[in-house]
Amino acid sequence: MNSGDTAWVLISAALVLFMTPGLALFYGGMVRAKNLLAMLMQNFFSMGLVSVLWAVVGFSLAFGPDRGRGFIGDLDLVGLRHLSHGIPGFATLTVPALAFVAYQMMFAVITPALITGATADRLRFGGYAVFLGLWLVLVYAPVAHWVFSPAGWLARRGALDFAGGTVVHINAGIAALAVVVVIGRRRGWPGEAMAPHSLPLTLLGTGILWFGWFGFNAGSALAANGIAAQALINTQLAAAAGMLGWLILERIESGHATTLGAASGAVAGLVAITPCAGYVGGLSPVIIGLVAGSVCVLAVRLKFRFRFDDALDVVGVHLVGGILGSLMVGLFAAKSVNPAGADGLFAGGGVHLLREQAIAVGATLGFSFIVSLVLAVLVDRTIGLRVSPEVEAEGLDTTLHAETAYAFGSTGRLG
Repeated sequence: MNSGDTAWVLISAALVLFMTPGLALFYGGMVRAKNLLAMLMQNFFSMGLVSVLWAVVGFSLAFGPDRGRGFIGDLDLVGLRHLSHGIPGFATLTVPALAFVAYQMMFAVITPALITGATADRLRFGGYAVFLGLWLVLVYAPVAHWVFSPAGWLARRGALDFAGGTVVHINAGIAALAVVVVIGRRRGWPGEAMAPHSLPLTLLGTGILWFGWFGFNAGSALAANGIAAQALINTQLAAAAGMLGWLILERIESGHATTLGAASGAVAGLVAITPCAGYVGGLSPVIIGLVAGSVCVLAVRLKFRFRFDDALDVVGVHLVGGILGSLMVGLFAAKSVNPAGADGLFAGGGVHLLREQAIAVGATLGFSFIVSLVLAVLVDRTIGLRVSPEVEAEGLDTTLHAETAYAFGSTGRLG
């Protein structure tokens, strides 16, 4: 065990957990005031349910031995037992097994929480809770095994995902689209204006996400070393470039650079650099961020063209950004940056890595969409996944949680 590596991974785990409250504020500021607490609750609830499920069965399915099949781990590590024997495929790990378990737990917590942005203003809490638990076990754990476990079939093929382009962002983004297809549009969308109620909350959430993302990406080195430093600087550069790319295009098209655009562009850059973070160097993260910011600002318009109500642009930012980042690994990755990686097209490696990245993207898209769609239909037809029109009109905070985010007295002042 290495004490420095252990300290860094434990700190990174805390940083990644902090991202979930940041995501709650990021999303919460964009919904209408009557639904703020419901959005916060959906995100915070993931911290509770997913943490327990991860310890009971999720970690074992994601990282347990699979007897050579490569699709899902067995139940050998259920209840966090047998960890004294080490984690299969991680013989060189220099941190305690439980530190790795905790770090990966925080990834599992935030990934399904990303889905809630697409379903804002109309998701029934009970249905969400059931879907959340099923999705973690039946979708997240298998995809994490495919990519993050050295025994996974995509990892064995040579696909690279440093911190979750496929496992986190594509996985959650395409699942969000599947759920939106099942529950339908918000009442009044797209004709009725549904402006964010508090952009300061969204900007605060963006700052927390940006801060926590250093643990998300640099922590994935699983050591306090040069790869972690490379991932950290790549994360900063891509986020900054993503913001600039979004704002430049926004300014050209509308004549205004908005605070929401700044937040969305930064997140787009962060999403795209996630799979690349420990494999690219130089000015590659700037290019990746600029591409992500520019493309994602266009991608968010797809919901109006194809009439799917992705309320807070999860598909346009996380799905599209995740696809872009995963494919750009095949372009910009270089073994000179990380010998454990591979050379992409621009580093003289040909199209092999790009092809493997495309296979990983396609496999994640197909599996996650189909299983998520089936789960959403089953939950919707049994206990219900969408609130009634009356509840939606009144707001989820008072009807589902018997609380309000803002209590004003008769004079209009906070009471």
